[in-house]
Amino acid sequence: MKHQNVWVFLEVLHSKLRPVGLELLGQGRRLADQLGEKLVGVILDPNAEALATEAMAYGPDELLIVQDEHLAQYHTDTFTTVLYRLVRQYRPEVFMIGATDIGRDLSPRLACRLKTGLTADCTELDVDDKRIVLWTRPALGGNLMATNICPNTKPQMGTVRPNVFRIPSPDPSRTCTILHECLYPEEQHSLTAVEKIIPILTNSTVNLTEAEIIISGGRGMKDPENFSLLQELADLTGGCVGASRAAVDAGWISPVHQVGQTGKTVCPRIYIACGISGAIQHLIGMSTSDTIIAINSDPKAPIFHVADYGIVGDLFQILPALTQALRARKRT
Repeated sequence: MKHQNVWVFLEVLHSKLRPVGLELLGQGRRLADQLGEKLVGVILDPNAEALATEAMAYGPDELLIVQDEHLAQYHTDTFTTVLYRLVRQYRPEVFMIGATDIGRDLSPRLACRLKTGLTADCTELDVDDKRIVLWTRPALGGNLMATNICPNTKPQMGTVRPNVFRIPSPDPSRTCTILHECLYPEEQHSLTAVEKIIPILTNSTVNLTEAEIIISGGRGMKDPENFSLLQELADLTGGCVGASRAAVDAGWISPVHQVGQTGKTVCPRIYIACGISGAIQHLIGMSTSDTIIAINSDPKAPIFHVADYGIVGDLFQILPALTQALRARKRT
């Protein structure tokens, strides 16, 4: 039996499909069309049937689901064993997984068990004329981009960063085939058990990948104390504070705020870049934002080439004025 079709793992978190899976359906559709294969989404969850009804609007030809209460919480052993069995049974040619915490835990274990290769943290995908997937990812600390291939083993596997690609427009009228598989009794047992899930997101941390508004600062902030200007604006708008690598390397702000090739890839509704020149490493991490606003004193800064709105001027005058205007508008 030959390997065929392009698979996308549709990760579920808090009973909802995570956006990265839908993003990958868009890219999977493109690769499947290039290969002349079907696009298949895979869902493991107690509510998989209902989630499949939602997912089919985003382009898959088939959805392979395993619906069982034992899949309510992600568990490395269980999910790896189930996916291993499904891959061996259906033999996909390509398998894409989101580079989330779960995806980064699951994918290397699955690839090792399948004895195939895995390219991690990809930001670009393509297929050559020999049906080989070209997995492109940052390398050497983000200083260059490397394209990896896995021509000798199948499936060709890779994890893809969230927010790199846009979610395709859904078609509510679209339908597809749903294939049901069961959870085997031996797949329900594991050497470890999950006793409790403790959320790590507190008021002192940030969740850049899901933020709708991000106000980021770079070398132009000049001093760590000046990031309070960004925090004030973020608090006012319900956003998060981000930063360029230069600001993080200078020790002005924690690495958890870093946006870019070696930080977080984000896709907010509004991204405000303050004192950020626009190095390619930073642009890769935020260029898919819906609206980009750049504030910089240098009119030739590369950030203006990707910005929807650009303000040339002193950010230490512009930011307080912007914050004051927004605060006044909230009062009215």
